[in-house]
Amino acid sequence: MQNNKTSYCPLCANSGTVFYEFKKRLYFQCTNCAGIFMDENLRPDASQEKMRYQEHINDVEDKGFKKFVSPITSAILNNFSATDKGLDFGAGTGPVISKMLNDNGFSIVQYDPFFHNYPDLLNDKYHFIACCEVMEHFYYPKKEFELLRSLLQPGGKLFCMTDLWNKNIDFHKWYYKNDQTHVFIYTIETIEWLKQNIGFSDITIEGRLITFCI
Repeated sequence: MQNNKTSYCPLCANSGTVFYEFKKRLYFQCTNCAGIFMDENLRPDASQEKMRYQEHINDVEDKGFKKFVSPITSAILNNFSATDKGLDFGAGTGPVISKMLNDNGFSIVQYDPFFHNYPDLLNDKYHFIACCEVMEHFYYPKKEFELLRSLLQPGGKLFCMTDLWNKNIDFHKWYYKNDQTHVFIYTIETIEWLKQNIGFSDITIEGRLITFCI
């Protein structure tokens, strides 16, 4: 396995040093934004990535799945009205967030480069964006967050869900790194970097739910 002991962060372009290496897994941690990123030579290609997503069993009627995404749906229902426009970014094979919001009379469209590839939707503006278990899949997180920021109307909010790493977590035993498509792992410091450098006015972190405001 190629290991140069340093690599450049795909978020902030600063150098990273080896953070975790085991068998065919290699992650670096950025010395600036504290993001943890997979060696680019080990990232799955597009066909492998799509195949992995198709393995997900995302039944929009599954009660457990609905409960899992409820932090995002509850936040949207509490902060916006049915007249507001929303985007389910990275909706995947089972857009349960869209289904739950539609059932409450909300207007929301789905975009996903593999399963709902409608690029014209990225020319519009939205009051809210849902991005559930998506940001850890970004190969180019700076580009993706700049896009998401640009899609929000003034006063809009981006609701993300992911699992943040902190120093109390044993990375070797951590389930979240076991998915080969989880190529970029965030820390609280990384979220703060996003706030300062992408142009968000505020952020809140409540468990797995991260809300970016403009």
